[in-house]
Amino acid sequence: MNLALFDLDHTLIPFDSGMAWTRFLADAGVLDREAPDRYLAWCHQYVAGTLDIRAMHRATVAPLARFPRALLDQWGREFELRLAPQVPAPMHSLVQRHQRAGDLCAVVTATTRFIAEPIARLFGIGHVLATEPATADGSIDGALTGEIDGLPCFREHKPTRVQAWLAGLAGHVGPDAAGPAPPPATLAGFGRSWFYSDSASDLPLLEQVSDPVVVRPDARLRELAQRRGWPIID
Repeated sequence: MNLALFDLDHTLIPFDSGMAWTRFLADAGVLDREAPDRYLAWCHQYVAGTLDIRAMHRATVAPLARFPRALLDQWGREFELRLAPQVPAPMHSLVQRHQRAGDLCAVVTATTRFIAEPIARLFGIGHVLATEPATADGSIDGALTGEIDGLPCFREHKPTRVQAWLAGLAGHVGPDAAGPAPPPATLAGFGRSWFYSDSASDLPLLEQVSDPVVVRPDARLRELAQRRGWPIID
């Protein structure tokens, strides 16, 4: 079995999902009209390499804490419908090629889970490793606090999150002579492993897979990919 991992923003999709979500909520009157400008300031920090992801998460998620989770789920479904026409056909085909080959596929993104999951569904990807929003009572459906539960799925934490996910997946799928073999419990256990990403911030995970692939990369990642001979998708 092989493994295919996909970053989300500017990789699977050619835009920032958090900005798309913020604009969606601003258009719906849930957030004020200045919310996209405030989000853009966080994006500039990300590009500059100075982003405090916990502060960003707090600023962008806490305003939604007053809404019931059922309403948040409804907005997620509406958001999915809004973005459906924007799914790039080449990236959708790329995911399908991996799926037809029997590869285990997952989105691995710093984006908050309730934003990432609707987009992953558009690609038919069921496994999503994302930044998890903390809730007041610790339950999945509890009221949001604006804080992050555990490690953010960001920079050096992405390999850690992937390894923990694989270990958990292997532990929940026991050997069955009549069924498929369980997936390997570690990255090193796969015959081949791909990670597609646009950002140099993802180097910790790009350097741990057998087949790193960069997609519309930032300047630093493009220069490094060219030196190392990594494939580049533009």
